[in-house]
Amino acid sequence: MGDYSKEIEVDATLDNLDTVIGFVEEALGEAGCPMKIIMKVLVSLEEVYVNVANYAYGNELGKCWVSLDINSTEAGGMARIKVRDKGQAFNPMEKENPDITLSADERPIGGLGIFMVKNIVDSIEYEYLSGENVLTMEKQW
Repeated sequence: MGDYSKEIEVDATLDNLDTVIGFVEEALGEAGCPMKIIMKVLVSLEEVYVNVANYAYGNELGKCWVSLDINSTEAGGMARIKVRDKGQAFNPMEKENPDITLSADERPIGGLGIFMVKNIVDSIEYEYLSGENVLTMEKQW
């Protein structure tokens, strides 16, 4: 229990997804976060990280930074996950939510992942600061 703050830097490739997921999963487990919440956070993180790895830098190799701040007590806690990259500016929050009443065949491709993330985490914010995309998610338990 207590406070935790740490950051990992990786090449923004799909090969590093397990490293990023393991970094967050281990810290949340040590903080006493329930497995149900850990799994939700990891699904959200995977969606965000995969988008960075696939789209942020085009065909170039770039970096991704994932920072994790945890405040936990006996009664519960809160995790703040920040994903940063220096790729193309892209605000996923500007994308309209998909019409989930339509069948999969009728829906346009894309947008379902960030919609899912918005519904899993307690808060999500995007900023473009000093040439970096910064997506911050928070989840309480």
